[in-house]
Amino acid sequence: MAMPLSNAATITHSADVAEAGLAPVAERPRRVLISTDTYPPDVNGTAYFTHRLATGLAARGNEVHVICQSDAGPAGADVVDGVIVHRLRSAPLVVHPTMRVTVPTRLDRLMNSIDPDVLHSQGHFVVGRAAIAAARRRGVPVVATNHFMPDNLFQFGHVPAGLRERAGRLAWRDFNRVFRRADRVTTPTPLAAGLLRDQGFTGDVEPVSCGIDLARFHPHSEPKQWARRLFDLPDRPTVLFVGRLDEEKHLGELVRALPHVLNTTDAQVALVGRGNQREVLERLAGRIGVAERVRFLGFVPDENMPQAFAAADVFAMPGVAELQSIATLEAMASGLPVVAANAMALPHLVNGNGYLFEPGDVAGLASHLTAILTDGELRARLGRTSRELARTHDHQVSLARFEQIYDEVTR
Repeated sequence: MAMPLSNAATITHSADVAEAGLAPVAERPRRVLISTDTYPPDVNGTAYFTHRLATGLAARGNEVHVICQSDAGPAGADVVDGVIVHRLRSAPLVVHPTMRVTVPTRLDRLMNSIDPDVLHSQGHFVVGRAAIAAARRRGVPVVATNHFMPDNLFQFGHVPAGLRERAGRLAWRDFNRVFRRADRVTTPTPLAAGLLRDQGFTGDVEPVSCGIDLARFHPHSEPKQWARRLFDLPDRPTVLFVGRLDEEKHLGELVRALPHVLNTTDAQVALVGRGNQREVLERLAGRIGVAERVRFLGFVPDENMPQAFAAADVFAMPGVAELQSIATLEAMASGLPVVAANAMALPHLVNGNGYLFEPGDVAGLASHLTAILTDGELRARLGRTSRELARTHDHQVSLARFEQIYDEVTR
């Protein structure tokens, strides 16, 4: 494995510098080590957040290292987007179609060579727990952010419905055992912080939003036809979903709502993302006669996501296991009204900018989508409110708060 970059200069004592009549040598930047079990090219909310955290901190002058799983198998290290990425040897994850898992290992040698001021762990799985253990042995302060919910793993582990409650308790017990070793714990929303307390975590938990790049994601004033053309979408009212096409996203409800919406308006649903439910959703759309109105756009690179939001009239998020939902924040920043499930953290994002529906209430979901798609004035007003609410999640504010936390735990 390639070693991390080292400082070229040795910091000289200020008194010695003054006696020599030389300009003082600047102190090195804050050195942040981020550990994660998922990082691009993985496609999921945790991977995207971790990448944006790492590159955002680097852009603010920090020296940032990331330890993660190799996306190909062999170990290696490289500088990517201003971040020093150390990839650990990995193997395919049997229960997941695309992700890989790091071969369990001690990280003391890598921890010693990087010599970070602080470790910021993004999880408690293989890489996270190994990095936290190595940091504790070396005396490096640990900040830990939780993105975990057992519900997101049950379908991949093929856990029967009758065993999920017990499996969830065991999973949370393991989480508590790892994260209680951290000096500071954060999670994206107040509701997510309350969830940890409900699951027996006794330490303080601070909500820090994942944040959104308000410069990249913003409303567009021009007609939507240009953006739809980029994705080969017909120029008609469009409901957009962005995320994994997986079980906990409850996308079947969105597909089943579409026939009700079509009773009033000439609409279509565009689904951005990949997942193991695509074939199920395709069959469902065909069975209920809306196959031509459900468009599967597949994976869309992050650099093209602003155009995807620009192609839509309303954003739908029927998922029930969201600790914040970066995709919903991006939609809000893009000026889209939101219709979301009244579940987990999503109600925190809907306040005068759209509607909540009860999970499973397909008629309610359809009614809200229809109201927005058929009323241009309402759509514009809700969209403006979405943008204003998104302003309170500026990622620069989140990055600044994390830097403050790093300073607090290293004093």
